[in-house]
Amino acid sequence: MEIPFRRWHSAIFQRRSRRRYDSTPLEPSQLDNLKIICREFRPFSQARAELINASPDEILRGAIGSYGKVKGAPTLMAFIGDMNDFHVHEKVGYTGEGIILEATAMGLATCWVGGSLFFRREVAASLLGIREYEKVLAVTPVGRAVEEPTLEEAAMTAFGLFHKRRPLTEMVAGLESGEWPYWIKSALEAARLAPSAINRQPWRFHVEPNSITVSLGSPSFDFGISKRLDCGIAMLHIEVSALDSMVKGKWQFLEAPNVARFEV
Repeated sequence: MEIPFRRWHSAIFQRRSRRRYDSTPLEPSQLDNLKIICREFRPFSQARAELINASPDEILRGAIGSYGKVKGAPTLMAFIGDMNDFHVHEKVGYTGEGIILEATAMGLATCWVGGSLFFRREVAASLLGIREYEKVLAVTPVGRAVEEPTLEEAAMTAFGLFHKRRPLTEMVAGLESGEWPYWIKSALEAARLAPSAINRQPWRFHVEPNSITVSLGSPSFDFGISKRLDCGIAMLHIEVSALDSMVKGKWQFLEAPNVARFEV
């Protein structure tokens, strides 16, 4: 499918990770729309998303980092990858973030949950009947967030743990910022807003006049969660923003510690 870039670019600025949900089931039309986007947004054959027909409580574990437990979500989606592919984590991050941005555009709340410390990977896999070479790398609750943030969420926001982002000057090398084309500045701002596990923001960017290279700032795993998956999320943000600036490019996957290069 073609990326609905205007819809998703707007969703980048609306999306917030939410952990408290109204337990009212989603409407059948909403579930149908989620199933359609899971089926149709598969830019890589090695990554896919699936709705899980079971209570999220069966799969989600207790606390998620210092942010607290997800509660009340009526629906869960799983992000699955082919572990024979070296770039599976970034491909799953890219694919899953597309699903999450569509859910955001539908007015629904989500929260990336990765790592076996935070969800029961084997339970999710058994419910989905995945292939032996596949793995559920992350999940997200989906539903309507409670209207006001809980005291816990508000406290974490006040401490800057939810949404605080490093300045681009700490993340970007290469072409001086005064020489960036508009599409690059817009794409980097969108990438800066990408969600990451415990808000670690592991990505680094190298800018040239016609490209952005994404790389890792430190080794690939913390808390059993792949930083390359986080980079895949940032990759989608870059491409969505570029498309909304009327710039089209292609991704080339690279060897570690680099991740991928977007070139127009």
